[in-house]
Amino acid sequence: MARFFGYIWRFLEGLIKAVRVIFFLFIVAFIVAIFSGMSGVAISVPEKAALIIAPDGMLVEQAEGESLGQALLQARQAPTYTVVKDVVESLRRAADDDRIQAVVLAPDYLSGGGLSKLQTIGDAIDEFRDSGKPVIAMADSYDQTQYYFASHADEIYMHDFGFVLIEGFGYFKTYFADAIEKLNVDVNVFRVGEFKSFVEPYQRNSMSEEDRKSARGWLEQLWSTYLQDVSAARNLSRTDFSNYVNNASDVLAAGNGNAAQVAIDAGLVDGLKSHQEFREYMQEIVGVDADSADTYAHIDHRSYLAATDFDNRTTAKDQANIAVIVASGDIVDGEASPGTVGSLSLSRLIRQATLDENVAAVVLRVDSPGGSMFASEVVLDQLQALQAAGKPLIASMGSVAASGGYYISMVADEIWASETTISGSIGVGAIYPTFNRSLESVGVTVDGFGTTKLAGQLNPTMPLGDEGRRLLDISVRSAYDVFIGKVAEFRGMDLERVDQLARGRIWTGADAQELGLVDQLGGLDDAIEAAAARAGLTEGDWDVVYVADRLSVAEQLLLQYMRLLDRLFSMFDADTGSLGRLLNRLSEQLDTGLPLIQHWNDPRGIYYHCFCEFRS
Repeated sequence: MARFFGYIWRFLEGLIKAVRVIFFLFIVAFIVAIFSGMSGVAISVPEKAALIIAPDGMLVEQAEGESLGQALLQARQAPTYTVVKDVVESLRRAADDDRIQAVVLAPDYLSGGGLSKLQTIGDAIDEFRDSGKPVIAMADSYDQTQYYFASHADEIYMHDFGFVLIEGFGYFKTYFADAIEKLNVDVNVFRVGEFKSFVEPYQRNSMSEEDRKSARGWLEQLWSTYLQDVSAARNLSRTDFSNYVNNASDVLAAGNGNAAQVAIDAGLVDGLKSHQEFREYMQEIVGVDADSADTYAHIDHRSYLAATDFDNRTTAKDQANIAVIVASGDIVDGEASPGTVGSLSLSRLIRQATLDENVAAVVLRVDSPGGSMFASEVVLDQLQALQAAGKPLIASMGSVAASGGYYISMVADEIWASETTISGSIGVGAIYPTFNRSLESVGVTVDGFGTTKLAGQLNPTMPLGDEGRRLLDISVRSAYDVFIGKVAEFRGMDLERVDQLARGRIWTGADAQELGLVDQLGGLDDAIEAAAARAGLTEGDWDVVYVADRLSVAEQLLLQYMRLLDRLFSMFDADTGSLGRLLNRLSEQLDTGLPLIQHWNDPRGIYYHCFCEFRS
């Protein structure tokens, strides 16, 4: 009876959700019809305008979500990501577009995304500047991610109440050992590699010395790169810039608390402007907007890409292609939407590239801290099938390609990484919680017997028995042996040497290249060129295609309208205030420390995963 009413309830709940979605789509269609009648069918680029690059949320390698329904339901919220490829492509197109007279960098809502992604965009900005057109940055304030983004501009402006606040990189984790003990949960941890720290938050209340030692090495390298890059971009003394960061309170006190003037004196900002003053300044450069005399002529980078038909370009059937397949996010078993690496989803794309006669070579763009051991192996099998079909495979590492992210990269004919890529973390861990003490605390006990020694020992409502514990321990050690054995095989290294480099140790891309875990240092473009060379293609005789499920042009235009409406609605939304942002930041910190359970779906409960995110 309870099951019957459960089915009824779930049916009604699903029906209500479906009706809400249908009603929502009807409203959206009505709004789009109005906008289409007002502005025509297509987005157009003004004859003279500024291209605005205003990243929202995190910088990512791949747009999240796969269906129009998911995208529409997410569109009502502020965008939480910006695709690096879209920013780079818009800058490259704008450099040769006479209609684009300048670029405006507006990073107010940029929240992070990895140093290598910032470097990629920085290089694209520098390439645009070679066209002779100005790049101008404007923000209310700058945090260190936003400032790195802005540092490549010719001119940097800020509101006179603004602050350039650069805190330095931090590597912090949330630990749950005491909380878990108070809940009377027994977390059974199995790992190989003293530096494999992703299991530590569940068994400790503080960072281990091994994790601290390992993290200090790569984190200080990344921070040194940040200081060097910004100092060079702004033509600053690295010593002076370091002093501004390390002695922020003293510097501010010496400037009588005027943070904006302190930033100017330190050479970080070129001038102070109110919003109106900046609009008037840009009007002098690109003219007045045709639809509003209150602002300057402009187009944002997403609309610019849509207007220049970026997502609807075609390739001649007889044109050889280099296929780029993006593996971004946690690696999980089965199907998953973009932003998470589903073993079946990614394998399907790899098979598609394998069977496509026009694909001459494949670049696997990896931006993943790893995840399920089983899922990683499924992807590896499919990549080997691609190579067996005679197609070269190049791995291109993004900000993170560690643990399982390294596992799916190591089979490639060449591995490319950025100097600031976080890689390595070759190790294995498993977590098996049991809740018998939790149940006993509320008066629930489990009793019975089995026909074998193992029966009941892997029941989470009972203590983990000796036989079950031994089984999991052997499985984890075997998984580690498989990992380092395959690294040795694919990388042509001695097994003992691999073990020395492994044990969960994290390396930067620069270190990994010196140690033989990576072949070359460079970005995605370099990896694509390498793939073309491997395939024996001549420059100009091949094109680049991204193998991915995409929304149609009409669906993308619909989302553009939805995002525009959301920006209008957000003006009246109290949640966008400082308190809301603070609460969101707290939530993000907790999410980082305690992964979503639905992502942990390995059939054997064993993971090649790296908790190597850092606060930037």
